[in-house]
Amino acid sequence: MKLVLVTGLSGGGKSIAIRQLEDCGYYCIDNLPAEFLLPVARTLARSETKMAAVAIDARSHATFDNTLESLKTLRAEGFDVRILYLTASTPEITRRFSETRRRHPLSTHARAHSEEVTLQEAIERERALLEPVCAHACVLDTTGLLPAQLRRWVQQFVDQPESDMTLAFESFAFKYGVPGVADLVFDVRCLPNPYYTPELRPLTGRDQPVADFLADSPLVARMTDDIARFLETWLPAYRAQNRHYLTVCIGCTGGQHRSVYVAETLAKRFHAIVRHRVIEQHALLNPERARQSL
Repeated sequence: MKLVLVTGLSGGGKSIAIRQLEDCGYYCIDNLPAEFLLPVARTLARSETKMAAVAIDARSHATFDNTLESLKTLRAEGFDVRILYLTASTPEITRRFSETRRRHPLSTHARAHSEEVTLQEAIERERALLEPVCAHACVLDTTGLLPAQLRRWVQQFVDQPESDMTLAFESFAFKYGVPGVADLVFDVRCLPNPYYTPELRPLTGRDQPVADFLADSPLVARMTDDIARFLETWLPAYRAQNRHYLTVCIGCTGGQHRSVYVAETLAKRFHAIVRHRVIEQHALLNPERARQSL
């Protein structure tokens, strides 16, 4: 049975992810106590359920430490186990809780034990609690993501064939900050910028005129080849550490031209996942522009 564990920070987007997995045909269970993971997974497998997803988070803090061991047991029993971890920056999580006016689960737990903690303290406690699972998961930073963009990334995650290590390239804009999920970061702001060519400015690195402009630059080719050689050299070392997922973030100033082109080029070379933090948001906000680009 294919089993997806959805976990991560409260307010990180787990509800959206679970709903998307349900739309993809998964049997979904939200807020499953961690100690029930083994019996529930085995019961679903006996009932010939082919795909299931369970959400386990900090509300199971008393037994959460056993989650990795349970997943190891399930893998040994033949389950195809994947872990999806959703996170966001502390200011983003704080804003989301302020908008919904809900209490953080760890704040509620602390109050029940006559302890007062701030929202920021609860968020950092939750990060520390979930850190062991985060190290074994596909991590998605939902800071600034639109719900539709997150749903698309979740579908991409489950559609990708399982391998010894899943490699993902993600373009981003330095002016919005480095994604929190980055395992490796490459700065391509030193490359020629199509932004300063008026007819290329409104386009993206996925548009052919921009791709042609960058492909004609020896600097771009050299940078792309150097990054590829670095990855070819060191990916075996990451695999040797039993890393299941590796996210390589490529950044430029606006996240629209250079980083997108380099990420696309590398993803094709390595047959990897590719995500574009900035231009996918623009496409969702401006569907007509996206259709013209395609």
